[in-house]
Amino acid sequence: QLSFAATTPELADKKKYPYFFRTVPSDNAVNPAILKLLKHYHWKRVGTLTQDVQRFSEVRNDLTGVLYGEDIEISDTESFSNDPCTSVKKLKGNDVRIILGQFDEEMAVKVFCCAYDEEMYGSKYQWIIPGWYENLWWESWINSSQCLSKNLLAAMEGYIGVDFEPLSSKTNKTISGRTPQQYEKEYNAKRGDGQSSKFHGYAYDGIWVIARTLQRAMNYLNSTNKHQKIEDFNYTNHKLGKIFLNAMNETRFFGVTGEVVFRNGERMGTIKFTQFQEQKEVKVGEYNAVDDKLVIINNSIRFQGLEPPKDKTIIQEELRKISLPLYSILSALTILGMIMASAFLFFNIKNRNQKLIKMSSPYMNNLIILGGMLSYASIFLFGLDGSFVSEKTFETLCTVRTWILTVGYTTAFGAMFAKTWRVHAIFKNVKMKKKIIKDQKLLGIVGGMLLIDLCILICWQVVDPLRRTVEKYNMEPDPAGRDISIRPILEHCENTHMTIWLGIVYAYKGLLMLFGCFLAWETRNVSIPALNDSKYIGMSVYNVGIMCIIGAAVSFLTRDQPNVQFCIVALVIIFCSTITLCLVFVPKLITLRTNPDAATQNRRFQFTQNQKKEDSKTSTSVTSVNQASTSRLEGLQSENHRLRMKITELDKDLEEVTMQLQDTPEKTTYIKQNHYQDLNDILSIRNFTDSKDGEKAILKNHLDQNPPAQWGSSDPSRTSKDPIEDINSPEHIQRRLSLQLPILHHAYLPSIGGVDASCASPCVSPSASPRHRHVPPSFRVMVSGL
Repeated sequence: QLSFAATTPELADKKKYPYFFRTVPSDNAVNPAILKLLKHYHWKRVGTLTQDVQRFSEVRNDLTGVLYGEDIEISDTESFSNDPCTSVKKLKGNDVRIILGQFDEEMAVKVFCCAYDEEMYGSKYQWIIPGWYENLWWESWINSSQCLSKNLLAAMEGYIGVDFEPLSSKTNKTISGRTPQQYEKEYNAKRGDGQSSKFHGYAYDGIWVIARTLQRAMNYLNSTNKHQKIEDFNYTNHKLGKIFLNAMNETRFFGVTGEVVFRNGERMGTIKFTQFQEQKEVKVGEYNAVDDKLVIINNSIRFQGLEPPKDKTIIQEELRKISLPLYSILSALTILGMIMASAFLFFNIKNRNQKLIKMSSPYMNNLIILGGMLSYASIFLFGLDGSFVSEKTFETLCTVRTWILTVGYTTAFGAMFAKTWRVHAIFKNVKMKKKIIKDQKLLGIVGGMLLIDLCILICWQVVDPLRRTVEKYNMEPDPAGRDISIRPILEHCENTHMTIWLGIVYAYKGLLMLFGCFLAWETRNVSIPALNDSKYIGMSVYNVGIMCIIGAAVSFLTRDQPNVQFCIVALVIIFCSTITLCLVFVPKLITLRTNPDAATQNRRFQFTQNQKKEDSKTSTSVTSVNQASTSRLEGLQSENHRLRMKITELDKDLEEVTMQLQDTPEKTTYIKQNHYQDLNDILSIRNFTDSKDGEKAILKNHLDQNPPAQWGSSDPSRTSKDPIEDINSPEHIQRRLSLQLPILHHAYLPSIGGVDASCASPCVSPSASPRHRHVPPSFRVMVSGL
């Protein structure tokens, strides 16, 4: 049996149809051609979409067998009965780019409508479908779909159809003596207006196959068995049937459809490839099954992209790295900061013997500079990523930069707070007679802070060390327009319990900052600028705290942008280190250049006493924090205050007695002896308090010249006189002066050059002004004038 039009693959089963031959290739014949096309464009991952019809299912099953073992993966196999949209969506979900379809024209319209809705067309997708559809096949079925014609044509653009070649394109003469082109011309002339069939060439070659088979069989019979002829044929003669079968399989000639060869009854024909271009199908290549050769016509096939579509989304991992210009700029700023720190270090060492620098603890200043330089150095390490170093080196840098930044921070602020603690310990403990805190103790404090850091870091490294991790982000389209997707990856330094370890470090650093704020607040009233850095410490803590909080938040939010993250981290470190160093050293530099002595002197002397508190708050003038004598000063001031209160009480008593003498002179003319005792007490107190021997001598000489009368005694020469004359007599005047002179001395002497009433302590300095010197001998005349 010989067929020229039966293409169903079921007829290829030789167990069922051992004597069946066909000159037309079967539907399965396209599968070797498809395999060749896939290899030509290096497509190794495909998907199939099949209509639930036996004819198409058999082709798909045969295709699976052909692709098996050829290093081509069928990543998804979908089938549908009426609605292909669900299957199309699944193919897209599985990232299938090369789709091998088996369906008729009606379903093809629906498939491409679904492909348009799912955007499975264009430069990223390639559809390969049967090529035996009628010309303008979509126009017959467009009305049955809900798709617009332009949308359907847009989705169809570029599909490749696969079908057998109706006539050979070669110009060789065939077995009939005609070329395929001559045959086609004669065929069209003979058929006239009749409808053309694409199988006419296979029917023509089929007649030649029969003729050649009979001729071969006759020749065989003549050469082997002269008694048997072809005319003796019957359907029960299996021997003759075997001869025909062998002659058919051995048939080979060049016909109008190409090389006519059978393999197990199947025609090894020519498969053509057509492409839908601008609403028409254009032949772009052919496959010769006999030679197993694929020929693509030059520049005929047109893909919608710059290159053939990829068989899958090509994911190109791209490391998001730090920009080299950005790294260079920030490194330059860091170098400038380190140069500034070096200049401060040189200034501090050079002037370490200056009183201003010496009182500000030069060794602690060196530690502050060292901490700042370590912080600066960490910026260089933060900028090194996978584009500069290997993965192993990057993992090492994760640990090193964490250690350097942590130690640098603690060194700088630990030294700053340690020397502030020394000022606080001296000026806030006035009961202590002597307070000597050497730099060795401050170094021990800083060492203790660093020891805590080392304990935390060592535990971190041993228990849960930092590792290099790669974080992958969502795919992005290629900026150059290529058919690839960019998957950004970013390197991180992380571990299993990253949050816990960071919380421990942040808590410790936060407590350190709070401790510094407390010391700055407590020492805010220390009046020696060389010792009091509370204002600058407060400013440093404020700036560093705010910048760290903002920097940490923004750095976390920009985790997927390494350039932004590195820029923020670097600027925060540069700003915090620079502002801290400048606040510590720039005021000292300016003061040392302008007025170095003012910074080491007390700006005020203040004494306040509050009965509700047990300890007095004193701001004293000191030139060295190691030689404070606050306890002795407090005792002297208390004794001075007690004596002044005693003077006030005695002056009141004297004034009361004097007023009594002036109001009632007739009742008494003498002064009791105990009042002279009070005067002597006053003089003794004045001697202790004022130490003015000249003033006391004037009053004492006056009393010696006019000795007081004893109580009850009288002068007989004056008893008979008028009482008024007795009161104004020189004796009474002398007595009154003896009582009033101390009052005059205390109240009026300041206005004529005596004791200053506002002076709370003795003014006995030899260099005092003239108004504080001893009163000249003419003092008695001045009093008389008063």
